[in-house]
Amino acid sequence: MAQRVTIRKRTPYNTTSNRRRVIKTPGGKLVYHHLKKLGTAPKCGDCGIALAGVPALRPRQYATISKRQKTVQRAYGGSRCGDCVKSRILRAFLVEEAKIVKKVIKSQSAARK
Repeated sequence: MAQRVTIRKRTPYNTTSNRRRVIKTPGGKLVYHHLKKLGTAPKCGDCGIALAGVPALRPRQYATISKRQKTVQRAYGGSRCGDCVKSRILRAFLVEEAKIVKKVIKSQSAARK
């Protein structure tokens, strides 16, 4: 017959915050280990994919790690992925170029008159 295992916490319900695993101790007893909830990786604010270089932790654990572990050394480091930053830079450059071209065309048309 299998050994009985008693729950160590007060809540007996099978909820996400009350996950457990049966572990055999060095003394040969079976006990429950209560597992913590898994953290999710921070997502890019534009495209929604998980950010590379930033660990997947529970929200409160981000307070205990250093700033260099929460970001990457780039513009929009901990909030946007590299591809989205690249497209933002390209879009800003093209908008500025369009303004310059518009200005040049306007000055050329004013010179003809």
